[in-house]
Amino acid sequence: MPSNVAPAPGTGTSSAAGAEAVVPAEAVTPLIRGIAVLRRLTDADGVSSLSGLERSTGLARSTVDRITATLARRGYVRLDGRDAVLAPRLMELGNAYLAALRLPRLLDAHADALADELDESVSLAVGDQDGIRFIHQATRRRAMSLSFRIGDLLPAERTAPGPLFATEWGDREWARWHERRAADPEDRGFPAVPARSRPIEYGEDDRNDEKDRIGAHRTNRANRTNGKDLTVAQDPTVGKDPTVDRDLTVGKSLAADRPEEEPGAGRSARRLPTLGDDFEQRTAEAREAGWALDDQLIEPGLVALSMPVREAGRIACVVSVVSHTSRHTAADLRDTLLPRLREAVAAMERELREAQHAESATPTPRATAAPSGLAVWTGASKQELGREFIESLARGLTVITAFGEGRAELNLTEVAQATGLARATARRALITLEHLGYVTAHDRVFRLTPRVLGLGFPPLSRTSLAEIAAPHLTELSQRLHDSVSLAVLTGDEIQYTGRVSTSRVMSVHITIGTRLPAYPTALGRVMLADLPEPPLTELLPLTPRTITDPARLTAVLDRVREEGYALVDEELEVGLRSVAVPVRERGGRVVAAVNVAMHSSRRTPEECVAEVLPELRAAVGRIEEDLWVAGRFRRVPRT
Repeated sequence: MPSNVAPAPGTGTSSAAGAEAVVPAEAVTPLIRGIAVLRRLTDADGVSSLSGLERSTGLARSTVDRITATLARRGYVRLDGRDAVLAPRLMELGNAYLAALRLPRLLDAHADALADELDESVSLAVGDQDGIRFIHQATRRRAMSLSFRIGDLLPAERTAPGPLFATEWGDREWARWHERRAADPEDRGFPAVPARSRPIEYGEDDRNDEKDRIGAHRTNRANRTNGKDLTVAQDPTVGKDPTVDRDLTVGKSLAADRPEEEPGAGRSARRLPTLGDDFEQRTAEAREAGWALDDQLIEPGLVALSMPVREAGRIACVVSVVSHTSRHTAADLRDTLLPRLREAVAAMERELREAQHAESATPTPRATAAPSGLAVWTGASKQELGREFIESLARGLTVITAFGEGRAELNLTEVAQATGLARATARRALITLEHLGYVTAHDRVFRLTPRVLGLGFPPLSRTSLAEIAAPHLTELSQRLHDSVSLAVLTGDEIQYTGRVSTSRVMSVHITIGTRLPAYPTALGRVMLADLPEPPLTELLPLTPRTITDPARLTAVLDRVREEGYALVDEELEVGLRSVAVPVRERGGRVVAAVNVAMHSSRRTPEECVAEVLPELRAAVGRIEEDLWVAGRFRRVPRT
């Protein structure tokens, strides 16, 4: 297999190493191009015009059209006119990594409890080469709250977790970090953080001028220019001598190893210390202290305290408490919360040890997923879309989903069995994914890397239930030519959170946010039926047909629970007929409902059950599929 050479972890900029990487002869070119499109869509916060993708990827428009058509067929993007929009099902790629990692399943509850206790945001992060990625966020709802998302990539030197991960770096990792800093001086390859400034100031000899001279002395190259800005890319000393960087940061004198004065040096440009220049010093301090601080390194006002969670002696992840300077200074955060953070880390490490002990006590054969039926699906897709469908792209992405809980490490045979692909096809896909940095290989065993989270997970991880349902509601309304709504239950009322109206002269007009009593509505009844003790007080007669007797309404709810739908005929308003179906989360709990509403002259109750109900159930089924994928490792907001 080829070595694990991949572009830099940033989503927008490649390092020198990445730029020079040679594509393996057996790599799958359509897979490389398809992943490039997904990355550009991720960078664009989940939506981009097709012409924008053409410009950002450098691919021909016909190629972009074929890739997006294939991704749409897979359910990973949605084509909305001239735009491509990331779809929730794409999160199954990131879910495969998170499931294989085990950490979210074991530690998320600990992080959530800590956030509740401290009333501060708490995050879990893993290292991704010279960056970090978040795998869990427990945020507080405030006017000023944490905006990072699961899967977001941050430069290690501008975070609290970064120095902790760097304590385990070797020469290769430090070399990669230096190369990336020089190639991307403003952190443009990390869209999740503000650009890093490089202030320039003019003046006489000082410690920055001394750094320039030391660099010239050590490299035998004159790199100082008179009256011109000296950029990082021009300065061969940036990041090359950690002692120089460290001393400049803390303001120490550099009398030793100083080259002789250059006559007539005049005024020279000097680069002031910037974010991350003290990273090696912070790493040394983190190694000694066992914790690290972020004192407004990402942006003004943001502070964080981090500690590593270890498993078998290595850092498994880093837990961080994140706050704002209006609540805590960095020092106050450390002094106040470090003891409690230590206790939380100890509990997390104990959880990992117990899980490892349980797995060791009952060893089981390495699990493999059931064959995915990929061959049948790709064949049908090829027949339907013709040359617009790219089989090799669909197959390559499916290889990622072969991994998961109990399947963190797979060999080639197991990948082929899990996907139903031929060994040769699976091997080429793995070679490609390894080249791109999404898979690592050791002793013929493959593992997913955190970079998989960069394929759409950040923008999709903030998707609400209303956003997930919106395209399905639109499609259902267009099929039936009737108004369709999504609602949630709030006490004894329903609140509309999604709505698609028809353009009929006589149609149902309700706006998002409207609240109505639950008992006389189909939406309300399918949600009330899921409660052990539904609130059935103040049953007022809104029309002559409104059920107001609690015993009779209880019997109606029992029937709704058994049949799985509710049909309400003119109980909320004369002339209004509605049929509704519940929306359930992964555990089976009802979290919302979808209805189709119409004037009673449009369809009889029997026609509603025969014609509308099957279409409604199918649409809700598609909403639930997306919801279950999106909610596997996070809480999906209902509104």
